[in-house]
Amino acid sequence: MAGAATLNEKTIGSLESVLRAYANGTIFGETYGEGEIRVIWLHGWGRTGADFAKSAELLAQRGVASLALDLPGFGASPPPATAGGARTYATLLVSALKEVGSTPVVLVGHSFGGRIASVLASTYPELVSGVLFTGAPLVKRSSGGRSPLAYRIIRKARRLGLVSESRLEKARQRYGSVDYRAAQGVMREVLVASVNESYEVELKNIHQKVIALWGSEDHDVPFDVAYRALGLIPGENELELLMDIGHLVPLAAPTDLARVTEKLLS
Repeated sequence: MAGAATLNEKTIGSLESVLRAYANGTIFGETYGEGEIRVIWLHGWGRTGADFAKSAELLAQRGVASLALDLPGFGASPPPATAGGARTYATLLVSALKEVGSTPVVLVGHSFGGRIASVLASTYPELVSGVLFTGAPLVKRSSGGRSPLAYRIIRKARRLGLVSESRLEKARQRYGSVDYRAAQGVMREVLVASVNESYEVELKNIHQKVIALWGSEDHDVPFDVAYRALGLIPGENELELLMDIGHLVPLAAPTDLARVTEKLLS
């Protein structure tokens, strides 16, 4: 694995995973299995690559090596130098994909990681052989949704200089999502940029095979989002629904995630 520096090792189950640095130490990830990396796991917002440990271990037992990245600002990876959404993150990850040395690879993207995977697959097709989306908000929800009226009024008042920044921050803490309230500094800017993005253009340019694996009880990113997203993809694609599973498919259904990922490798 050219260009990757081993930092430490630990045992997961019966297999050894190795934490490595990529992109000049700006992105860290754990490798599972031996040989060339064939799968790269991209986690959701507020999560880490550890979400995929069980699925990665299952693939390693079948002879498939994989890499679970900690996206910039999460886990072992430091925040990005500048804010930007999934398109910015895709640019940051390109060098890591090239360093793996076994491209093209299958990308497995959960939630925010799925957004990044859509950009990578469409913009850098030579690096990606297939994509698995799970719980990924690739298109805006059909029900739309706006910020509460009270928050919009305070935000507008701040732009007009009628309220203080501290008053606006109190409103953010009250009306913002859990993720928004937890994010600080550049990561809050990243979150705002990501939430306002939609990926119709990228989806229309994905020609690799795509599988969407969705939880039937995913209330964060409903099944309708997956259905509409796949309708935009011109290449081969399929959709599988996991009954009684919510948004965190990597943790709730790791065996199914490994099984479907393996389908993209054949």
